[in-house]
Amino acid sequence: MSEQERESVRPDLAETLRRRKLVQDESRGDVVAARHASGRSTARENLAELCDEGSFVEYGGFAIAAQRARRTVDDLVQRTPADGLIAGTARVNSALVGNDRAHCAVLSYDYTVLAGTQGVMGHRKKDRLFEVIERRRLPVVLFAEGGGGRPGDTDHAMVAGLDVMAFALWARLSGLVPRIGVASGRCFAGNAALLGCSDLIIATPEASIGMGGPAMIEGGGLGVVDADKVGPFDVQVQNGVIDIAAADDADAVRLARQALSFFQGSVASWEASDQRALRDVVPENRRRAYDVHRAIEILVDAGSSLELRPRFGRGMVTTLARIEGHPVGIVANNPMHLAGAITSDGADKAARFLQLCEAFRLPVLFLCDTPGIMVGPDAERTALVRHASRLFLAGAALTVPFMTVVLRKGYGLGAQAMAGGSFRAPLMTVAWPTGEFGGMGLEGAVKLAYRKELEAIEDVDERKARFDAMVADAYARGTALNTATYFEVDDVVDPAETRALVAAVILHRGGPQRESTRPRYVDSW
Repeated sequence: MSEQERESVRPDLAETLRRRKLVQDESRGDVVAARHASGRSTARENLAELCDEGSFVEYGGFAIAAQRARRTVDDLVQRTPADGLIAGTARVNSALVGNDRAHCAVLSYDYTVLAGTQGVMGHRKKDRLFEVIERRRLPVVLFAEGGGGRPGDTDHAMVAGLDVMAFALWARLSGLVPRIGVASGRCFAGNAALLGCSDLIIATPEASIGMGGPAMIEGGGLGVVDADKVGPFDVQVQNGVIDIAAADDADAVRLARQALSFFQGSVASWEASDQRALRDVVPENRRRAYDVHRAIEILVDAGSSLELRPRFGRGMVTTLARIEGHPVGIVANNPMHLAGAITSDGADKAARFLQLCEAFRLPVLFLCDTPGIMVGPDAERTALVRHASRLFLAGAALTVPFMTVVLRKGYGLGAQAMAGGSFRAPLMTVAWPTGEFGGMGLEGAVKLAYRKELEAIEDVDERKARFDAMVADAYARGTALNTATYFEVDDVVDPAETRALVAAVILHRGGPQRESTRPRYVDSW
């Protein structure tokens, strides 16, 4: 065959290439310009930024909206490329984790096509991709911008379409593969359901997320609501729907890559801070609060931490990070909020995070500094008994290696909850020299145990002096070193040694890893 013959293009191939070009952004100049004018990236631009160059393999790119009964095929080809859902497989983070571990699936609704509504062909594509994901065990990144089912599709025989399998198939992937959802712009109904089933949700300030959009709200007789007011970003960040807040589309893609990397395994290159800085994190004055984030940043590989839900359940910090290149999950009490007491929101946040770590085999490090589980009538109105118990259940279900480090306060049920239910449950439980322990807050313990003795002292000043002395004795008894003499903790360590100890205990473990026999799924809440 001559070179000229090799370069010739038959009509059928020419038409295929022409149609393939039509689905690309270059052939949709007016649409792309409008998108850029709103300060947003296109769906294909987001995917191009996410995926390693040249690695995207598209499924169903030639699909068009099922509306042949009301529109011409040429119009559908021009205006409904890929039926508004771009989907396929790719590699992400190859340079970081290597080609073998970089394979994943990517899906993005395209808001420039019929407002990102879910059409018949789009549902079929999702079903196909979800099957491939399950068979190949591929992590997934899903960009969910748009609405729910599309009422304008005509080329099918159905009434309500409630027999579509996409939502069941997507939910069935829970605990099997990591699923990262990204919301930027309006995300309602079916798109919101997919997003809500994701393991991690990233969103930009433009996001408005709701189980029903304005049309459904008005149709339900609930009035007229602006689309951007249905479930705005600030609301969804504070209430815990959004795990990670992004600055814009580009930042959301960057964060998606980072979040995905924790589920792709270890990395070879890492740097660490001078660990001696940990010695100064906890103030000498035991009544002074401190920022536990500083302890985490020093302890983990430089620049590796990614906090989840920082504005929800503020008394608990949940962070993905790396230590010596290995991904870990960190759960820490925040002494800057209610002194680190565990609330309903904090317990929910931590319990769900533990499920995530368990499902995807991430070792867990607890950093404990808590006066216990929150008490009082106001706390009980939040169904605290049930919510706090979730932390015990999730901790007891852990089969991944985990360890507890008590930075300062380790009191009562709250401290036990920060150790999988017992100080004997972790592979190792250690304290810093600043650690202090008790079955409950020591002032309360003294009042409860010595009430009659104290009441018998008539002089008020003498009674207070006696109470203060008893409390001081209790604190002396509950110091980290004294507790260690009773072997209630495994060791008291120099804070500067913590990182190396964590690596030795839960990362560089010998022998087979204990595997879970429990069914895995990650709770949406």
